[in-house]
Amino acid sequence: MIRIVIAEDQQLLLGALGALLDLEEDMVVAGKAGNGEELLALVKQEQPDICLMDIEMPVMTGLDAAEHLRNDSCKIIILTTFARPGYFERARKAEVDGYLLKDSPSEDLVHSIRQIMKGKRMYSPELIDLAFAEENPLTKREIEVLQLITEGKTTKAIAKELFLSNGTVRNYISIILDKLEVDNRIEAVTKVNDKGWLK
Repeated sequence: MIRIVIAEDQQLLLGALGALLDLEEDMVVAGKAGNGEELLALVKQEQPDICLMDIEMPVMTGLDAAEHLRNDSCKIIILTTFARPGYFERARKAEVDGYLLKDSPSEDLVHSIRQIMKGKRMYSPELIDLAFAEENPLTKREIEVLQLITEGKTTKAIAKELFLSNGTVRNYISIILDKLEVDNRIEAVTKVNDKGWLK
């Protein structure tokens, strides 16, 4: 029997998912959580085979929970509405076993759970297309500069931390904005976060 715990903050969907999976002869829903933090407690308590979770939840997101569970024995499936490359990239780094979209047919979810239990990884085809659609144009040093910008550091503070001159940092910032095709630091930070290029 495949033991599953589900984390989803929309109660209606949580109930529907639970009912759907309980219909399968080889599956049982061992517990349900409304956020990532509740899920972590549930995993400890129930020792499930599969954790099925949404991304955007209050208190702790599904991706944060997935990062916590990386070395746990349960397999992780992200089930989300969002086909964002940044999310997918983070999920891959957290070594999730599945990343599926909520608008997939229910039989796809059931099939994916069985495949994942056999040791396979299952990703929605749309996500794979997204992941390879765009490469990160920034060099390692440019990413370091941008990381410090996201922390709210000034040009002077960045120069000091990276042992560079103010002028060199300004040049890096200008190159970053150019490569990302944005007009300012805020847009640059938003874009790289969306694409998952900082993590």
